Amino acid sequence: MLRFFLSICFFFSIITVKAQFVQRGGFNTNQSTTNVDTLQHQGEAKPPFKIKRYFSALIWRKDSLENVRVQKDTLPIGRVWSGAIVLPGYSQAYNRNYWKIPIVYGAVGTSLFLGYQNNLKYMETGLDRYATNRNLWYSGAFLSYWGALLDGVMCYKSDLDRLPGRASLYSALIPGLGQAYNGDFWKIPIYCGGLMVGGYFIQFNNMQYQRFRNNYNDPDYSGRLTSENLKWYRDTYRRYRDYSILATILVYALTIMDANIFAYLQDFDVSDDLALRFSPGIIEPIHTARFASITPPLSVGLKMKISF
Repeated sequence: MLRFFLSICFFFSIITVKAQFVQRGGFNTNQSTTNVDTLQHQGEAKPPFKIKRYFSALIWRKDSLENVRVQKDTLPIGRVWSGAIVLPGYSQAYNRNYWKIPIVYGAVGTSLFLGYQNNLKYMETGLDRYATNRNLWYSGAFLSYWGALLDGVMCYKSDLDRLPGRASLYSALIPGLGQAYNGDFWKIPIYCGGLMVGGYFIQFNNMQYQRFRNNYNDPDYSGRLTSENLKWYRDTYRRYRDYSILATILVYALTIMDANIFAYLQDFDVSDDLALRFSPGIIEPIHTARFASITPPLSVGLKMKISF
């Protein structure tokens, strides 16, 4: 249960009013769990992170109390994803999907090898079909790597019904998937449409920029535009292209932030059922390092609890 303390002190008599706002159905900070994402979602302090936790999280031990196998350490979904970026297959090992690891390395390795072979043949012969095959195989290697990252996010186990980190990574891998995960399907055409429009303007402005740049650099150009006009159009379309890239990146970032924020808000209760209770209470003093030697007395006050 998430608690916010707002203390308002009135300096007449000895009565202090303490306001405590509690979100009903929120997060319970006393709940015991082994999932790090749950602890962070509840607002508890994150344990200090060390590189060796990447390795200890792959070790499983037997719990003598419950007679089950548990992980020696747990990682938040963001750490698991970052580990999978550096080492493909790490998320599959963390999720105990060991049978997927040879598939990931087989698909990525085979695609890279065949792409490399076709690139050598293209350099020897200059045939376009080898260049096409090279690009296809390299694209297959990237898609296999991307699919392994997506699989790691999907198979990650959490105690939370709605994991904000999963929503963010979904949108990072497939724009709009995080909104689908949150149930905000009406936002998908907005963000996907924004990315498509941004991509169109990037392609169009870049094409125009290259056109006027080539004409400006061509000494045999005999068109109706002068050198100053060509230079102006070249610089203008280059600037428009850069603006289009920035706008597309902004839409992409908004897609990720929207998925993360609204995944957090899934647990926020906005019902009309409100409750207000008053009760007497004793307010404990707040100790600070500056006034550590001074022990303030306890105060008798009125505690107000609002549940919403």
